[in-house]
Amino acid sequence: MKNEHTFVICAYKKSPYLEDCIASLCNQTVQSRVILYTSTPNDFIQQLCNEYEIEMYTKPGGGIGKDWNNALSFVNTKYATIAHQDDFYLETYAEEVINCFLNHSESLIVYSDYSEWKNGMVIPHNHNLKIKNIMLKAMNIFPRSVFWRNRVLSLGNPICCPAVSYNLAKLDGFTFDEAMKVSLDWKAWYEISQKKGDFRFVDRQLMYHRIHELSETTNSISNNSRTNEDLVMYQLYWPKSVANFLMKFYVKSQETNN
Repeated sequence: MKNEHTFVICAYKKSPYLEDCIASLCNQTVQSRVILYTSTPNDFIQQLCNEYEIEMYTKPGGGIGKDWNNALSFVNTKYATIAHQDDFYLETYAEEVINCFLNHSESLIVYSDYSEWKNGMVIPHNHNLKIKNIMLKAMNIFPRSVFWRNRVLSLGNPICCPAVSYNLAKLDGFTFDEAMKVSLDWKAWYEISQKKGDFRFVDRQLMYHRIHELSETTNSISNNSRTNEDLVMYQLYWPKSVANFLMKFYVKSQETNN
C-alpha cells in the first residue's frame, strides 16, 4: 500500500499526543506511506520523525485550511488520509478503507465511523454521535447520488474529518477553503459532493477523535467561530429562515466538547 496510500500527519508545535498518533499509523495491519507536515518545525517533532523513520516536510502556514492544503501537496500516492496529531487510528483503518476504495473504484472519499476520546478514555456513543451514525448510514444508501448526499449534509455534518481518506486522482483541483477556520471540512464535503463519484462509509469505528481543552474544535466553540461558520454552511443548502431554525438544534451538538 505504500505506493497507493499515504497518511500525512498535520503536526503543530508540541502536542503531547503526537507520538500516540504516529505509533498508531506505523502499526497498521497494512503498511501505508507515513509522512509528517508541519508549519512549526521544532526539535520535538524532528526527534519523533527520526525515531519512527518518517519524513518531515514544512511550508509556511496560515490557518487550518492552508496547513491541510500544504500537507496534501507532499502526497504523491492515489489515496491520502490527513491524520490529525491528537487522534488515534485503530490498526485496521488503512486496510478497511483502502479495500473499500479498491472495491468501489468510483469513490471520491471513504470515511469510517469513529469514537470520541476524552480524559484518557473512549466516550460511549452519546445522543449526538448516534444521530451522526444514522446520518452516515442514510447517506450510504445511495452513495453515488449527489441529490441524496446533499440532502443528508443539509441537516448537518456527520463526517469526522480525520476519519476521511481522499481519492486524489478524482479530486483534481480540489482545495480546502483557507478562509474558514472550523467548518472547512463541511464545506469540503459540499464541494466534493458536486463531483461525479461515490461517498463511501465503512460502518466500523476505526479511529478515535480526541477531545481536549486545547483542541481547535474546543477553541472554535468558545469563541463562536464554529457557530458562525455552521450558519454559513446551512445557508448554502437552505433559505436563511430555515438555516436559522436548524442552527437552534445543531448548536446543541457542541455541548459534547465542553
